[in-house]
Amino acid sequence: MSLDLDALWQKASQAVEENQLGQPPPGRPQVAALPPPATVFDLAQLIDETLLRPDATDQEMDAFLTRAREFPFKTVCVHGRYVARAADTLLGSGVGVACVIGFPHGAQAASAKAAEAQLAEGAGASELDMVIPIGALRSGRLDELGEDIGAVRQAAPRLVLKVILETSLLSPEEMATGALTAALAGADLVKTSTGFASGGATVESVRILRAVVPATVGVKASGGVRSLAELFAMVAAGATRIGTSRGHALLTEFRSHHGTSGLARP
Repeated sequence: MSLDLDALWQKASQAVEENQLGQPPPGRPQVAALPPPATVFDLAQLIDETLLRPDATDQEMDAFLTRAREFPFKTVCVHGRYVARAADTLLGSGVGVACVIGFPHGAQAASAKAAEAQLAEGAGASELDMVIPIGALRSGRLDELGEDIGAVRQAAPRLVLKVILETSLLSPEEMATGALTAALAGADLVKTSTGFASGGATVESVRILRAVVPATVGVKASGGVRSLAELFAMVAAGATRIGTSRGHALLTEFRSHHGTSGLARP
């Protein structure tokens, strides 16, 4: 399908202006994709290595965190109950700790998400991955969406905030409007997916998000990124961060074929 990114931008801009959510830039952002990562370090710095399975045991979490010290991942992404454990295990490694908020459906009250954010910060999180109230976006209640994101932003203003839209449940127009609303509400990154819905990141969804948020806001592709080829395709589409449960395997594969430096290729 051929996307009319300019038309999506215009509709999203009109929607946020009508809802008095802020003033979008006067024209659609034109943000170039990142260059392909050239080294293991470059590749690792794109990745949030993730363990969010509800049945994960303490032993599996400990093994996951120990493995995460092998590569300089940007973060590990875990549930709130494991944030302190992750922060302690990864102390001095350079790997940050991201905590999911309102996961996986985003239907909690904004005050509950704000409380989660404060608890996560207190336990040692450096980043937050929050799920929006998806139904509010799809119903056109953008004021509620902005307030929900703003509550988390206000609760933890020093932490990196990623806002999960769950793009597999949205139309292209809803993706664009949700992403622009999130950017105006204080998101540092907009993110495609939880990995727990009907689908994950696609090249199309990443292109839409990148087309409507300014250069100061990143784009995280998450959900279903399981190969180096898929990872590189997401970066080429405009992703600045990748969420995957296979980060260690992907970096091990890259290192086995290319060493620690030299041009990375899928």
